[in-house]
Formats: sequence, C-alpha cells, structure tokens
Amino acid sequence: MEQSKPIKFREDERSLLLRLLLQVASAREPEIAAVLSGRRSLVSLAPEQRIPGLQASGVWFQLLAIADELLAMRTRRELEQGAGADDVPGSFASVIAQMAANGRSAADVQAALNELCVGPTMTAHPTEAKRVTVLEIHRRIYRKLTELDQPRWAPRERDLLVADLESEIELLWMTGELRLERPTVEREIAWGLHFFREVIFEATPQLYGKLQDAVQRHYPGEPVRIPSFMRYASWIGGDRDGNPNVTAAITSHALAEYRNTAIGWYLTQMQRLVTVLSASSNVVDLPASFTPLLQKALDRSGQAHDIAARNPDEPLRQFASAVLARLVATRDGEPTAYPSAEAFGADLRGLTSVLELIGGRAVTRRFVQPLLWQVASFGFRTVSLDMRQNSTVVNRVLAELFALEDPVMPGTPQWSARIRAALGQSERLQIDADRLSPEARELLATFSVIADHVSGSDADAVGCFILSMTRSVDDLLAVYLLAQYCGLSTAPGGDGTIKLRIVPLFETIADLQAAPGILNGLFDIALVRRTVRDFGARQEIMLGYSDSNKDGGFLASNWELAKAQKRLAAVGRKHKVRISFFHGRGGSVSRGGAPTGRAIAAQPAGTVTGSMRVTEQGEVVSSKFANRGTGLNQLEILAAAVLAHSAVSPGDAETRQTPEFDEALEALAGMSQASYARLMAEPGFLDYFNQASPVAELGLLKMGSRPERRFGAGGIADLRAIPWVFAWSQNRHLLTGWYGIGSALSSFVTVRGDAGRDLLARMFEQSRFFRLIVDEAEKTLYQSDMEIARLYAGLVSDSDASQRIYTRILAEYELTRRLIRDLTGGDLSVRFPMFKRRFDSLRRQMDDIHRLQVDLLRDVRAKSGAAYQKRATDALLVSINCISSGLGWTG
Repeated sequence: MEQSKPIKFREDERSLLLRLLLQVASAREPEIAAVLSGRRSLVSLAPEQRIPGLQASGVWFQLLAIADELLAMRTRRELEQGAGADDVPGSFASVIAQMAANGRSAADVQAALNELCVGPTMTAHPTEAKRVTVLEIHRRIYRKLTELDQPRWAPRERDLLVADLESEIELLWMTGELRLERPTVEREIAWGLHFFREVIFEATPQLYGKLQDAVQRHYPGEPVRIPSFMRYASWIGGDRDGNPNVTAAITSHALAEYRNTAIGWYLTQMQRLVTVLSASSNVVDLPASFTPLLQKALDRSGQAHDIAARNPDEPLRQFASAVLARLVATRDGEPTAYPSAEAFGADLRGLTSVLELIGGRAVTRRFVQPLLWQVASFGFRTVSLDMRQNSTVVNRVLAELFALEDPVMPGTPQWSARIRAALGQSERLQIDADRLSPEARELLATFSVIADHVSGSDADAVGCFILSMTRSVDDLLAVYLLAQYCGLSTAPGGDGTIKLRIVPLFETIADLQAAPGILNGLFDIALVRRTVRDFGARQEIMLGYSDSNKDGGFLASNWELAKAQKRLAAVGRKHKVRISFFHGRGGSVSRGGAPTGRAIAAQPAGTVTGSMRVTEQGEVVSSKFANRGTGLNQLEILAAAVLAHSAVSPGDAETRQTPEFDEALEALAGMSQASYARLMAEPGFLDYFNQASPVAELGLLKMGSRPERRFGAGGIADLRAIPWVFAWSQNRHLLTGWYGIGSALSSFVTVRGDAGRDLLARMFEQSRFFRLIVDEAEKTLYQSDMEIARLYAGLVSDSDASQRIYTRILAEYELTRRLIRDLTGGDLSVRFPMFKRRFDSLRRQMDDIHRLQVDLLRDVRAKSGAAYQKRATDALLVSINCISSGLGWTG
C-alpha cells in the first residue's frame, strides 16, 4: 500500500509540506519559489541566488524524507490493523509465529532468546552532514505531522497546527545547514547521546514488550522469560584510528558522559515512581517480607529518618524515595552510592515482587518492568565504549617500548619471539614516560584509562579494543602485550588473562582471505585461549565493508566477506570458541547499507548464532533514531532478523550451502574484481577521481572530527573508504555499488552458455545472498546517471584520459544494466516501486543541482577573487548537502 486514503481535514503530507514551503519561499525569495515549483531551473539563477536556491532544494528534500518516514509508519500500522501483527514483515510477531508454525516448543524459544545478543554501535564517521539543530527541527516537524494525522481536530484547531508547522519550516529555512566549524569530539558525544535521550531509552523496553506480547500470544501460559538482549555500544570518544582529536582525556570524558546520561535517565524514572507509588498501608495489606526490605533500603539511603517522616503511611513511596536517594548519591559519588547497576536492579526486582503480591501487576508492567529492562540494557554506562586504533600505530608504539632495552624490528622472526616470550612470562616494563614519543604516551594513557574503568561500577563501560588493519597474529598479540604492560593482566607468572576483549578488524580483501589463518594462530596462544574463555568462550571479529569494497568492488567484497565468515566460524568450532561477527556497515549499498532484515537473512548459515553487532554510522543514526516510532521499528527489524536467522529451520533451502552456487559466485567475484582492478589501473585514473568529483572539497564540509585520510598521504590506498564512496555518489557514477558485475555476468554466460544462464536464474531465485547483490546493484544503477557523470568527467584537465576512462565506465554501466534486466525480467527498479517513486520525484531537481555543482567546482578551482571565491565555495558545500539529502546517504 503506497498511500493511505486521506481523512477529513487532511491533505497529503507531501502536498501540504510543499504548499507551506512555497509560502515561506514566496514571502522571502519569489524566484526561489519558482525553482521549487519547477517553473525555473537552478542553473538559471544569478550567482547571489545560488545558495538560497540550493538551500531551498535541500529543505524540500529533507521535508520529503520526513513525509516518507511518516508514510512508512502509517503503512506499518495499517498493515497490522488489517492483517494482524504476525503479517508485519520484520516484526517479532512474524518470527515467533513462524517458530510456532514450525513446531518449535516454548523451550526452543527460550533457548533462542537466551542466546540473543544484538549490538547497535554508534559511530561518528564523517558521514553526517546535518547539524543537531536541524535534526531537532526535523523531529518537531515529524511530531506536528503526526498530530495532524489525527481525525479529532476541528477546522480551527487544524489551522493552528498547520500554522505551527509553517513556523517550523520557516525556522528550517533560516537555520543554516552547514556547520560553521568542524565539530569537536565532545560535540559528537553529545550528538550521539541525543538519540538515547530522545528515542532509544524509551524504545528499548517497548521492543522487549513487543516480543513479550508475541510470545504470550503464540505460547500462552508458557513461562518464557524475555531477557535483556540489546547491548548498545559506541565508538564516539573511543575511535582514535587516524583521529588525533580522540585522546585519553577525551575517552575519560566520554565514559563520564555516558555514565551520567544513564544515571540521569534513571533519576527521572525514579522520580516518576516516587510520584505514582501512592499505595497507603491503610488500604493495602503489605506482606511481612516487605518490612525488612524497606528497612534495609532506608538504612542504605542515608536518609531513613527524613524519608519515613515525609511519607509515614506510604511504604512503597518510602522505598522508591530510598532508591532515588541512592541514585542521587551514585551520580554525585557519595558513600551511599550503588556499587553497581546490578544492585540498583536488585532493589527494583524487590519492588516488583511486592507489587505482584499485592495485585499490582499492571503497575509493575507500566512503571517498573520498563525500568528493569533499561537497567539491564544500559547499566551505569548507556553504551559500552569501544577503543579503536590502527595496527601501524600499535606496532610503532610497541617497537618504541622494546627499543628502551633491546630494539626489535616489527615483522621479523625476532619480533614474534619477543612478543610471545613477554606474554608467556607476564613481563612488566618499568616505563619512563619522559623517554617516549607523544604518540606512545597517548596510547599507553588510553590503556591506563581502560584499566581504571574495567574494575569500576560497570565493567561493561569499556567495550573492546578493535585493531584496524589486522594483518597478522603478531598485530593482535601486540595489543595483548600493551594491555599487559598497562596493568590489565589478571595474574603474574604467565598464567593470568587480559581483562579486555581484543577484536581484530579485517578490512581489505587480502586481510579477509588471511583472516582464518590469523585466527587459528591466535588461538594457539595460551594467554589468548584463557582470556577468550574468561569472556564466555566467544571471540568477536569485526568485518569491514568499506575498505574491501574500495579494494575489489561490490560483488567481490561481499563474496569475500561471506566466505570469511564461514571459514572463521569453522576455525571457532575447531577451537571450541563461538565466533560472533561485528559488521562495519555504512549508509550506502557499497558500504553494506542494504535493508537490515534482508542483509541479515542473507548471511551464511551458522554465522549469526544469536549474536551480531552492526555499526550505525553518521546519517544512518539520524534517519533511524530521530523519531520514536521509526526508532522502535528499526530496532525490531534488526533484533528480529538476528533471532530469525539463528532460529531458522535447518531445512530452509535458502540458507543451505549449495556447492554449485558457491563455485559460480567464486567465478563471478573473481571476474568482477578483475574488471574493477583494470579500471583502477587505468593511466590517469587517480586524476580522474580527484578532478571529476568533489573529493578534494569534501574536507571543507565540516562533517566530523576525523581527517579524510588516515596518515595524510594523497593516494587512493590511504583515502578513507567513506569519502571514496561519498565522492562517487556526488558525481552520480556510484560505481562502488555496481562496477564489475556486468563484466562478470557477461564472461560467465559467454563461457557457460545456456547452462550458465539457467544457473544464474536459479541463483537469483534460490540464493538470498545473490539476489541481495543483484537487487542492491540494480537500485544503485537506477540512481546512477551517465549523462550527469559526463559533465563531471569534463572537469578533468587531461581530456584524452577523461574520455578513455569515462568510456570504460559507461560501457560497464550499459553492460551491467542490460544483464541485470535480463536476469530480473524487467526494467530497472520496477520491483521497488516506493524506492523508484521517491527517486523519480527528485530526479529533475537533482539533475539541476548536479549541473550547478559542476559549474561551482570550476569556479572554486579557478581561484578567482576572494569574495566571489567564498560565495562559490559556500554554494558548493550546500550543493554537496543537497545531493546527500536527495540520495539519502553520504558514504
């Protein structure tokens, strides 16, 4: 259902928003209103009108996204109202209904839920082009539209709401979307916490409640317990890979902010409990078991006399007041503080028991159970803060420490032997910080911060240490050794463990191929085996979608990721260690940004096993968690997909390994990568990329605290994958989402003939993985535009190289379009009507913005007069934002 029927007094949201935007524009810039209504093009505007014209287009794209979000929410509600909750795709109700239909018992459901662990992980990658102020206006517009969606308003009341909505659009018009300065890490921390306060804290217990309702409906009377399985994490304040702004001091600040936010939330909830728990001992007979429980709570609060005197006949309110007093002490670091979130939760469980005994089940369900679920999910931390650093830095620091006594060169047999001997003997170093470089002092200070917090009031405040660009066992052992040197070893004498989960990140295709051997070698180390056993015999492994795509193209990257997961899971089984995967996905298709439910369903069988982490990056965070209804739905899609993959029947044909399909995918991936590599090796390709895209100008758009390059080099190899994808999307090549697939399909059919065509058709029908690749490539091709790309190619100074490279890209584009149409049996994107409709509605304006951006790139690069240069640069940056809004992602 694409559009619900309008109710009385309501016009279509898109029409309403456009009408109001045109009113705002007409009152301020009549010529801009003509652009919005399609009566005039952006490129016809005078230079001084370009920025207002672009800003107006950007505002319209933002408003359209809000309307689409509201429509999606309404569509889900109407589906549930009409067909029932079990028929809502991606819902817990659908998964539990399927388990029941498959004959799974309540014990099976409980076992699956006990294994469930889902970890959305917030990151501040430089992909969020919207300011928090703009996000807050978006939220208010969304809420105003939901109010207008109600049928209860009289015409006068509705007019007032519409006037309020117009005022918000006015504010959006007047609020510059560009950041005036690059955000600090502190501001990024505050940005991430905004979504917890506004959405995630409340959505999480609602998520558990939806699962509980589904289980109770399909397994009535069965004692299935809903565990707290959401485990939120963050990189914001901990990810120092290539970001010198993330220091040990910043990490300490982040940990404090995350702790204070969680406790602050609980204080608000407990204040509400103190207000509502008005049960009088003159009316309700409280069980005798409650008296010592209350007295203990009062005694521990340090305010027993005052609390008892304030509410003499309201023992439940006294209990809640005592808990509140201890929470205040926890926030302020006073002696009566809770030692841990578990102790706070124990008091809440005591309150639940009493309420159950006096018939207060509804009160428990409404006020106490949600708080219990929150405490179990967020602890005294909000998120677990991951640390990340690059293997190059880690090895450089360790080499510096070794050089204080006996220099050893990384990568040599002597290096390996030195690390293993130090770990085996629990070696300690007397480190003189004054003799170290700033880089070494900083990394060791980070480990000291970790050591301080792993033994604090919430041991999960620190998540794990992620090692970027893991290329050998020694790279990982270097992290173990630095942790040992900094006090994270549990015992001297070589028989202890490390109190830190250390996670390899495999990013390039070569690293993914080497990963199983690295993991096997890692598990050969006794210290590692003991440490992994202490963490529940589970080893987490992070997989990088971005660099592997930049390395080998879309199809090869995804196939190598799938193969690596299967092989790594097999290594885990060999060593009796469960492997859980952490997927470093981004917003765009080429960085793993396929629809969540389908992406998880397409993971290889046996690789999810109830546990999965995914990054939520940049603009993906704001698109998913800006509003409560959408946030709850996105969390449910993620968690339900993990549950479904883990609990699926072994007989499901689409999850079984099919050797014939695997052999075909191996061939296709190899041919696709070869085609992609030939493009990268074209003479002049680096200049083409730099000049035919705004990659050099992206640094002017102050999106994140991280530099665009890890180590400051100027080549493609060291360019972060995010601006790589961002640049190819800005110039509408979008080749990171499809290039090489056409050549692979063509070669496959040429070699295998009709049998090859039949095999591809069966794979498209029966393989979730292959169908997802085709679907996402098809949608990316639909957004690509080779006529617009030709305009950007015209910016390249070497016209011969430009024509040669563009012609190669165009030929691959046409080939891929034709072969995907042959495979799917229809025109591009007709199978995705809502996606197609949205992009078609923007295409004319998008094309205008691209044409203007090409002119602006010429102006900016011409370096004319200072005043004109600034105006052109500002307009260029606004055009980048507009294109990002139109596509729905940046990188």
